[in-house]
Amino acid sequence: MTRSATAAAAPPEEPGAPGPGAAPGGPSRAARVLRYLGGRLLTAVVSLVAVMVTSFFLFRILPGDPVRAMTEGREVSVAQLEELRRQFGLDKPLWQQFTDYCLGLLRFDFGTSYQYRVPVAELIAERIGPTVLLAGTGTLVAALLGLVLGTRAAWRRGSAGDRATTAVALTLWSVPSFWLGLLLIVVLASGAGWLPGLFPTSGMSTPGVQGGFASAADVAHHMVLPVATMVAVVYAQYLLIMRSSVLDEMGADYLTTARAKGLRDALVLRRHAVPNALLPTVTLIFLNLGRVMGGVILIETVFAWPGLGSLFYSGLRVPDLPLVQALFVLFASAVIVMNLLADLVYPLLDPRVRT
Repeated sequence: MTRSATAAAAPPEEPGAPGPGAAPGGPSRAARVLRYLGGRLLTAVVSLVAVMVTSFFLFRILPGDPVRAMTEGREVSVAQLEELRRQFGLDKPLWQQFTDYCLGLLRFDFGTSYQYRVPVAELIAERIGPTVLLAGTGTLVAALLGLVLGTRAAWRRGSAGDRATTAVALTLWSVPSFWLGLLLIVVLASGAGWLPGLFPTSGMSTPGVQGGFASAADVAHHMVLPVATMVAVVYAQYLLIMRSSVLDEMGADYLTTARAKGLRDALVLRRHAVPNALLPTVTLIFLNLGRVMGGVILIETVFAWPGLGSLFYSGLRVPDLPLVQALFVLFASAVIVMNLLADLVYPLLDPRVRT
């Protein structure tokens, strides 16, 4: 029978029959993809709404009066205190403050800072660059270091190098970041250290240093200690997860087949084990990229780094409600967006998730 005759003899497809990419009796592939995307987007939107509500009420239960904190040590009359409360909108009912806050967020209007007397959006725009530079560099170095050391430790499981790298990583992971930062300042920067004056103790740049290369070198010099503090505390996460993932892959049949074909261990590790072991670390990498926006509050505070983290800390001391609310929403939104991107990228990397 010819092809045309076969096509003519075949029964016509029913209108509701599944297409070639769908399972029998189930939704089509396009419908499953749309349902997956819709579910993830809905989860992200609900999380953002929860963050907005939480950021408003969370900082209003903190002890302290912003007006009295900003006028501390000054002779201020009751009428002046009430006038400041009126200017800041603190005299309005709570429901009206919440309504104004939500409407402002929808317009990307975060209000005016109590202590700096400038729009919060301008403060964020000024500080976001130093934060991304510091936290982004630290995250990149920590990820590369953790993945390389974790892979080597797993491939040589039980060796002295494996035990040493794992022990050091766990020890540094358990150390508070502010304590480690202060220790590095004492040892490498202060006059009482072993190598006094080797690195700057605070700030992002030295006053008076100008010029392209000279300015970049000066900023890099100031970044050494805060980046080292961040990397020492963070890289253990990547190391432990990568080590566990490689160990899970080492007993797989495809690695045995690759060795039976005569491939060297280094080639088997690089071409087969590592790509599959990287999949569980994708979520962690994206989540840490989301935290780049928030920076490292304690590290920025210890080293007086002019980023969003130190700005958030200064806002908490008042409390500067418009500032801390906006930064809290920004930090949480960055994590939510990166988590959403991880959910969207993961099926592209692992066919098992697509099914």
